[in-house]
This record gives sequence, C-alpha cells and structure tokens, in this order.
Amino acid sequence: MNDAEAGRARDFVGYGRQPPDPRWPNGAHVAVNFVINYEEGGEYSVPDGDPASEAALTEGATAAVVGRDLAAESMFMYGSRAGFWRLHRMFTRRNVPCTVFAIARALERNPEAAAAMREAGWDVAGHGLRWEMHANLAPETEREHIRLATEIITKCIGSRPEGWYSRYAPSLSTRTILLDAGYSYDSDAYDDELPYWVLVGSRNQLVIPYSLVHNDVRFSRQGITTGNDYFDYITNAVQCVLDEDQPRMLSFGLHNRIIAHPGRAFGLAKALDWLSSHPKVWMARRLDIAAHWRKWHPAPRAIASAP
Repeated sequence: MNDAEAGRARDFVGYGRQPPDPRWPNGAHVAVNFVINYEEGGEYSVPDGDPASEAALTEGATAAVVGRDLAAESMFMYGSRAGFWRLHRMFTRRNVPCTVFAIARALERNPEAAAAMREAGWDVAGHGLRWEMHANLAPETEREHIRLATEIITKCIGSRPEGWYSRYAPSLSTRTILLDAGYSYDSDAYDDELPYWVLVGSRNQLVIPYSLVHNDVRFSRQGITTGNDYFDYITNAVQCVLDEDQPRMLSFGLHNRIIAHPGRAFGLAKALDWLSSHPKVWMARRLDIAAHWRKWHPAPRAIASAP
C-alpha cells in the first residue's frame, strides 16, 4: 500500500493563507475540545501476561524494574479509582462537554466509569484494544484489534464509537481499516488546527487533528509544574487564537493519572470556568465538531462521488 492509497500522502500546504471559515455556532471564534484519555487498565502489565510493567506517563522512577513495577501499577490505578472521578465531577458540574479516547480493555475493567461517561453524554472514541502502537502491528492483527476494540466499547457505552485515535503512531493500514469498520473520522494527525478531508484510495475520510502540545503530558515533560502553569498555558493558547488568528479549533488532552491530582486539577477547573464564560469559545465534543464540519464543509464533490 502506497502513501496515497493509505491516505498518508504528505501535504505541506494544507489550507495555506486562506483557510475556510469554519462557521462555528453562535459566532464563536475558537472551538475547544477537551479529551480525557481513558487508558488505565489497558497498559502493559505483568499480571496481564506482559514481560514488564508500563511506566510511561507516570510519576515513577526512570530506573528499569525487573518484573512487576508495583509503584507504576498503583499510579495507573489512581487514574481509574480517583482521578477519573475528579475530572468527571469538574466537567459535569459545569455542564462542559468532552470526549473520551478510550482503551477498550481499560473501559471494560471499570463499568461504573463507562456508565458515568454514558450518562454524561460524552462521546467515546476508540483509542485501541490495549495501549499499543498500531505501527508495530501486522495488518491482519491491527484489523482484528480494531474490530475487538469497537465491539467492547459499543458494549460498554451502548453506542459504537464514531471516531478513533491511535496511540502515538498509526500504521499505513489504519485509515483503510477504520473506513472498513465504519468510523466517520479519525484524529491520527497533528498537522492542523482545522478539520480536513483526505482521500483514502477511492474513499474520503474526515480528519479532526489532535495535539500533544496542549496536553497534560507537559506535567511529566517540558516544564509545566503547577495548576497555575496549566491555566496560563491553556488560556494563553485560546487568547492567542482570539487575538491573532482566523477561527480555529484547539484540542486539550487530559489523563486521569496526570492532571487529576488536586494541585494540578485546580488549574484545569479555573480554565474550564474561564472558557465557559467566554462568548467567543465553543466548548464541544469531537463528535459535534465532526458533524458541524460535514454540514458546512462536506467532502469535495470529486471525492464524495468517487466509486
């Protein structure tokens, strides 16, 4: 499969100097989407038959641990036992919509959290069967894992996921498999601040780009330390777009085991209050942004009519 057939031809131009007006609802200038990455219970761990424990994006030591890393395991469990519920309270109390990127095995292990997502009306997108890199999977394995992840998330949430975001690195097969599986958009790109369409073989796929820049991983890497740091970072990003740019979309990624600790989460709470009160900000689920883009910026006719 070549890059064009896979929907992965590199495009360094994009919308250029004349991006489309997204026509966000109610005259908003910035569409803001918060994503809770629900991963705890889907990471590599010795009890699940893996040779070592996953320690990425935890507060743990950098030294390698032979066998089970009980500290890292406990930090992941904090995310599902305590962290998720703090984020859930923050978003539901303010009636702020959000998206969940869900690892299927993690969701399966916490039915109460799955029920809370469903009751809150959050949209749940696929994030893998496990916390694994799709670029390292054989095509037939990747297809089966996407099928199983879709089946599990549908069972847990009561409706099938419409969107997908791979862990870090999708494969050349990912977009074709997602289209075959009925996914209406993916977020496996970091290359823009507006949605766009790509041609995958003879079919079109909507891409809703994501961001690792405006992400709480900055608490683990590259210098964000306090909740106030996070508040400044997020609100400055939005203010920059308001002051300097044409309308845009910004994605802010969260992790239950990272930002949900109180000293960090308070900064998130202040950011949610600031954003919710701003008349030029549209707080939306990823599903809503995808539906809005299809309505106002449908796939180019030549693509949409392709056999």
